[in-house]
This record gives sequence, structure tokens and C-alpha cells, in this order.
Amino acid sequence: MTWPPRARRANPMETLRAVFVVCLALAITAVLLPVHLVAQWRRWPLRKTTAQTWHRWVARAMGLRIDIHGAPARAGGHGVLLVANHASWLDIVALGSVAPVSFIAKDDVRDWPVFGLLARLQDSVFVSRNARATTRTQAETIAQRLADGDTIVLFAEGTTSCGNFVYPFKSSLFGALGVGESDRRDDALVQPVAIAYTGVDGIPMGRQSRPLAAWPGDIGIGPHLTRILREGRIDIHVGFGDPITVTPGTNRKRLATETERAVRRMMSALVRGQRPSSAGTQNPLRTAHEES
Repeated sequence: MTWPPRARRANPMETLRAVFVVCLALAITAVLLPVHLVAQWRRWPLRKTTAQTWHRWVARAMGLRIDIHGAPARAGGHGVLLVANHASWLDIVALGSVAPVSFIAKDDVRDWPVFGLLARLQDSVFVSRNARATTRTQAETIAQRLADGDTIVLFAEGTTSCGNFVYPFKSSLFGALGVGESDRRDDALVQPVAIAYTGVDGIPMGRQSRPLAAWPGDIGIGPHLTRILREGRIDIHVGFGDPITVTPGTNRKRLATETERAVRRMMSALVRGQRPSSAGTQNPLRTAHEES
């Protein structure tokens, strides 16, 4: 199978399934959206619950089976930066269903039809990756959200892969935690997260079939969404690694390298059907200096 997989003609049952899933997703949205809009307007914590419930119900409607290894870290009243690999928009549904999270997204996503609206309703942080002049302001915005207790997801590769490997992590947005700033008063947490697609219709995915779930940049969101909705059950594994304590003076490039290594290790284990050794171990928190 080539990447991306070539489109094939869908049979009537697959088309019927896609229509059913869309109708079910619209019904779920109609039930939850009014409550979510009120909660978002009043800034009630309930808005996090309604967003997670929406992802969980839509994931079930789509036939996504999500297995979780480990758990999202807790940091008292402070938020956590989840640093994950990125293969598809399905990553958002998977992570959104297992934890009350917000996402860091490119600023052009804000204007996308449907998906832009969903991103805004998720309290996403929109950033420009080409404007260096705004990097400081963006970092301060994310840092404030974390200080307010939000858990935020950073797809640190800056692009999507075919689902078989992890691209090198970019260190620029790690500055959102105040990494390297001596005036930071408190520590912060970064947690590596690996997302792996392992099966479809009960059949294990190999290297040739795993790109089915991936969303590379040269495929339109419409055709990819349609293809996914026509498929049967998709198995997704999400591994939460050991959190890393970030302290004043931590080198953000070293932090990016360490989280990338942790995600690679978990990803490698998940695609082989193994439990990641660094997920769910409940080890004491490490700092980014311990492995330097």
C-alpha cells in the first residue's frame, strides 16, 4: 500500500455507515452544544466536561476503540503540557475523549469550516508558527492558561506523519512553560504522550496499512474524513509517560529531545502490541536535568 493509500470505491453499506455516523454526531452535538455554549460564556469548569463528553460519544459513534496506558498527570492547581506525536485529526478525538484538554493549533485552523468552530469551542490556543515577533506573546498566553489549571496538548512535530514513526520535536513552543527563564517562581510539568493506530475491523495494522488513519498534508480533510467514516472499528492506543518536572533554567532543547525519546519508546512498544515501560509506572517525577 502506498502512502497515502489510494482511494477505493465504497460499497453501499460503507456509505450508509458514514451517513449514520454523521447523523449521530450531529445529534450528539445538538444535545451538548447549548450546555457547552452557556458554560463557555460563563467560564464554568463544566465546559471541560461537555467537551470531553462530546469527544467520547463521537469516538464511540465512529467505532474508535481507545486503549489507555498510564494516565494524565495531575499537578495540583497548575496545568500540564501534554507533548504528543501527531498522525491525524483522529488524535484530537482520541485525546479529547480521555482527558479534559485544550489544543495548540495553527492560526489558520481558526477559519476552517466545521473544524475551526470545533477548535474554538475546545478553547484551543491558536498560534502563528511563522511570525517570530509574536512568539513571546503566544508563549505568555499558553503559560497563563497552564497557570490557570488548563491541560494543553502540543503536537511538537509541527506536522503529521504516516503513523509509523515520529518526526523530530520542535523546541520553539516549549518556551510556553517559561523554560530557561530565571524569574519563574514555580515548577511545571511536561508529560510525553504517544498515540498509535494498531488495528482496523479487528485486523492488526502493519506498516503498509497504518497510513490509513494518517492525514498527510496533501490530502484534503473532506476526502480523509469520508474515508475514515466508511471504515469499521479503528483501534487506537494512547500511552501517557512519566511526567517531567521543568524548573527555572531548564534547557528547552534538551527538554524537547527527552520528550521525543520518551514518545518514540512508547510508540515503538504500542505498535508492537506491548505495554510501554514508561507508561503508568507511577515513578516519582523526574526533572529535565536528571538525564542531561
